[in-house]
Amino acid sequence: MNTPENPKKIITRFAPSPTGFMHIGGVRTALFAWLWARKNNGTFILRIEDTDKEREVVGSIEHIQESLKWLGLEWDYGPDKPGPFGPCHSCIQSERLETYRDYAHKLIAKGLAYPDPYSKVELENFRKQADAEKRPFLYRNHRPQVALDASAEHPAVWDRKQPLRFKVPEIKRFHWHDIVRGDLEAGEEALDDFILIKDDGYPTYNFAHIIDDHYMGVTHILRGDEFVSSTPRFLSLYQALDMTPPAFVTLPPILRDDRTKKLGKRDGAKDILEYRAEGFLPEAMVNFLALIGWNPGSDVEVMSRDELIKLFSLEKIQKAGAVFNEEKLLWMNKQHLAKLSDEEFIVKAEEFLPKDFPSNSKDMLPRLLPLIREKIHVFNEIPSLFAPEGELSFIDGRVFSDSSIQPNVPNLPYKKESLMWRDEKDISQTKTHLKFIIDALGQLSTNFTAETIKAAIWPYAEKMGKGNVLWPMRYSLSGKEKSPDPFIMAGILGKDETLRRLLLAYNML
Repeated sequence: MNTPENPKKIITRFAPSPTGFMHIGGVRTALFAWLWARKNNGTFILRIEDTDKEREVVGSIEHIQESLKWLGLEWDYGPDKPGPFGPCHSCIQSERLETYRDYAHKLIAKGLAYPDPYSKVELENFRKQADAEKRPFLYRNHRPQVALDASAEHPAVWDRKQPLRFKVPEIKRFHWHDIVRGDLEAGEEALDDFILIKDDGYPTYNFAHIIDDHYMGVTHILRGDEFVSSTPRFLSLYQALDMTPPAFVTLPPILRDDRTKKLGKRDGAKDILEYRAEGFLPEAMVNFLALIGWNPGSDVEVMSRDELIKLFSLEKIQKAGAVFNEEKLLWMNKQHLAKLSDEEFIVKAEEFLPKDFPSNSKDMLPRLLPLIREKIHVFNEIPSLFAPEGELSFIDGRVFSDSSIQPNVPNLPYKKESLMWRDEKDISQTKTHLKFIIDALGQLSTNFTAETIKAAIWPYAEKMGKGNVLWPMRYSLSGKEKSPDPFIMAGILGKDETLRRLLLAYNML
């Protein structure tokens, strides 16, 4: 952590509450904090703020860790990696309760904390009265006239059965600097007594995060704009505890497409791991999220993690909200798919093949790569390519099968006239063209590729009419009105399967 020998070490943290899935906004915050730490050879901490037990969702901590690991945002300290954080080394707030209570008693000793004696009904009545008098409700206007003494001679009377509130020591105008927003200020209307520790014994975010950031040596707090209005309260508590605040970095909101509001669950915001299930690459997601509210200062958009770390700066984070554009995400993913090696692509593609994909067709995957790479933006689009009407359904061995070759697979219905090009009038001419193709391909050696196939057939097609020759070849290989280039299909199917299908079509005529 920060020491006299290393006083300027950059330390950032991501501090989610385990109350559900990891949404885009939280992940973007984690990413920016991680980038700034890595940019400066600093420390990135994952801290779990699990003090709201009523809203906590079982499994959320594991989900948070899995999400960050998928994105490659490894932490230096976290739930599984305790650190040198004062009396308690844990990065889970519920395991640090004694630390918060110690600081609560320090505030009591200063006369800056008191138990809240009011019921929910009484507080609601105070609010109604304020509304009737057309003034804001401020709890500090209703402070009980009870002081606590935390000295050794007079133990504190706080019995922890009531919430403990912070007594704002000075009502004044606060001024502070935000690295993104610049110089900010707020008056006394932003200050009020707030709860430090709830009646269940757990601290509030307002209290616990300040103590944790102090012990963990956090130098930069990156968080959403919803915390700007609370900053005067935080500053008042920093002063009361004689702590120096970290640098504040307010991130712009992530907006839905129409820019009218923040992207939320009701607007289709998804769990980050849903994108993994859909076959997005983590590199693409990191790249895409980095550009929501930050600009490297150039036209370059497709970047690796290392390139993002090198270019990242807090000064280039924008103030205005940024739109989450899923079309741009799909485009970004396609750019990163293109960077995968053939081996990497195949391994990933196999995870998304249809369950009924013929096992004997998997050896075709290397030959299918050019077509798959061209067609998909994300891996979960692969099954649709192999669906009955998909562009890659031609590899299914049932196309033009017969009982002598595959006795357990029935023939698929097809129309003889579909083999004829629209300008062709004589079926015998179609047979002649197919016969030429069969003979030409039969003479090819083991070098049976789209290029050699095209070289063997193209001169004849140009002479006899490209449509007249290539259409029956295309339909013979696919059995479809719409299908890929016939040379590519033949190269993928291989010589034996190509000739088998051509001969079946020829014989059916």
